[in-house]
Parts: sequence; C-alpha cells; structure tokens
Amino acid sequence: MPELVPLTADLWAYGVLAIALLAASYTDVRTGKIPNWITLPCVAAGLVGHTVVGLAGGEGLSGLRLAGGGLAIGFIPLYLAWRAGGIGGGDAKMMAAVGALTGWRFTLAAMFYGFAVAAVMALFVMVTRRILWRTLGRIWRFLYLAMLRAKPVDPATPDSPKIPFGLALCIGSALQLTDTLLGGPVTSRLWS
Repeated sequence: MPELVPLTADLWAYGVLAIALLAASYTDVRTGKIPNWITLPCVAAGLVGHTVVGLAGGEGLSGLRLAGGGLAIGFIPLYLAWRAGGIGGGDAKMMAAVGALTGWRFTLAAMFYGFAVAAVMALFVMVTRRILWRTLGRIWRFLYLAMLRAKPVDPATPDSPKIPFGLALCIGSALQLTDTLLGGPVTSRLWS
C-alpha cells in the first residue's frame, strides 16, 4: 500500500486546488468556459499563501519562488496556445492557478496528464463521429505543408468537433494530485 503524504503546510494548497478543479470542471462542461472567479483567486491564494508559509517557516521567499515558477510554467505555454487560437483563455488561467498552488514540478506533470486526457477525448470523439481518417489526413497535410515552409491551412474546419480542453486539464491535475497525495510511483520516478 502506498505511503500517504504527511500533513504539511502545502496541504492547504491541495485543498484549494481540489475545490477549484471541481468548480472549473463543472463550468467548463456546462458553459465551455472557466471563469475568472475560479482562477484568479486561486492564483492569488497560491502566491500569497506560499509566501506567508515560506516567511513563517524561516525559508524567506522560497514559497513565492515556488508559486511564481509554477505560475509561469502553467501559464506561459498555454497563453501562447490561446494567442494562437488553439484554446480558451480560461484554460491558460486554470493552469496558472494550478502552478501557483503547487509549483512547477506538479504543474508539468499535471499538464502532461491533461494533454494525454485531451488526446484520448479527441480520439474518442473522432472515432464515434467516424471522422478519424479524414481528421488525420487534414493534420498530415498541415504538417507536410509546414515542413515545406509553405503556408499551411488550419487543419480544423468549422464543423470540427470540440473537446472541453479545460476539463481535460482539470482531470490531468486531479490525477497528479491523487498521485502526489498517495505518494504514487509516477511522482517518485519523475522527481527523485
């Protein structure tokens, strides 16, 4: 049986994260958006909370560095994807909140899990709608033209199915949270 994570000062952040993931999943499925009233207070809680815990524990600004690094790792790549039109801004802010609450290592693993969940969701949608081969053909043409340095056409069409990417990121974060709290094999292999 895996050893449980001992009670630490970081447990408050995991509790805030769990609540935020539930709220964000619900709103993303219902409305297709993750609102600021979920993400921005979590970012603030992560930055302020970790700073206070670090200062109170005699570790100086190490808590702020942890939260700031996580925020950057979670936000910057998804911000760029949002600017390119690939995802919603709420998705990027949700990963910023995950990062501010948990740090960069947790956030990288959560994003990995989130992208894997999104890939499975997309594959499921393509198979059930019987558009797998047509979609893969469009993606192949896009990549081929991009390699030739020709101006590729966006592989998505107006009728392309959408997946709730924010939900996938929330599921990925929940998987990493579960793994962290249980002291699971993935966490110990990645970061030891």
